Amino acid sequence: MYNSKIVGLGSYVPDNVVTNEDLSKIMDTNDEWIQERTGIKERRWVKEHSGDTTTTMGVKAAKVAIERAGIDKDDIDFIVFATLSPDMYFPGPGVQVQHQLGLKTVGALDVRNQCSGFIYGLSVADQFIKTGMYKTVLVIGSELHSRGLDKTTRGRAVSVIFGDGAGAAVLTRTEDTAKGVLSTHLHSEGEHAEELVVKAPGMATRWVTDILKDNDVNDESYFPYMNGQFVFKNAVVRFSEVIMEGLLKNNLKKEDIDMLIPHQANLRISQFVQKKFGLNDGQVFNNIQRYGNTTAASIPIALTEAWEQGKIKEGDTVVLAAFGSGFTWGSAIIKW
Repeated sequence: MYNSKIVGLGSYVPDNVVTNEDLSKIMDTNDEWIQERTGIKERRWVKEHSGDTTTTMGVKAAKVAIERAGIDKDDIDFIVFATLSPDMYFPGPGVQVQHQLGLKTVGALDVRNQCSGFIYGLSVADQFIKTGMYKTVLVIGSELHSRGLDKTTRGRAVSVIFGDGAGAAVLTRTEDTAKGVLSTHLHSEGEHAEELVVKAPGMATRWVTDILKDNDVNDESYFPYMNGQFVFKNAVVRFSEVIMEGLLKNNLKKEDIDMLIPHQANLRISQFVQKKFGLNDGQVFNNIQRYGNTTAASIPIALTEAWEQGKIKEGDTVVLAAFGSGFTWGSAIIKW
């Protein structure tokens, strides 16, 4: 049996920086209110006519990851693309990446697990490689939130949080079972699905023809809804559980963590988990202050930046953890 290891990382964020002060000009909010509740100072939002989409941002991140991996793009055997904001209702962006990268007819899988999407995608890639089905897999997390947010005072509690961007990782086979992705751990709890949700467009209660006929400009089901306090309370519990699950699986202790990269949902959640595990600031990487919550893209963007800054070194034990809509949550334990 093989292990999978990350051999290339890349990220891309739009040039357009949107500060908290910028948001205060279009909704009733302010920098102090946003930072106190989320830790966010600014985020990136795609500009109209820039050409950036969920797919194209993913492709840009992928090209960087492929170059850094030192492989030819035709070495990629499979694509996993995680997002909640695809360019089209269907088909998903995985096949668009295959086309835009000019790859041969490799398989492409789309993952819809929101904030946990990259962890789920990494787990799929890891299993494909460990079983010998594929040798090299491209995993992408990309989101374009800004076009689907309610940018009025009505939607401020959610809209100030989210940003656009993409991250990518190239995983390949290694016969060193002590290195690479040691284990991944995935969970869900669908009874809380409506605590963090976008209900429309959906086929559960309305036909597309009815939606078009009604065309109600006050229909809030198209915008994200989040029960913030409920999500926070569940997140801090599930983060801790799934990190410990991964450590115990690999006979590791809290003290063995060299770098924890949590999903960038809220700086307060990250700080809570950091304190619970007794980690110092150098052992936890956060960049939500600059990018906001980029959902499936947040972990690969943060992982890329941590590696670029030399904060992840060979032999380090790296822990990735995420929690989000679904509810879904997961972790990955990696020996770098």
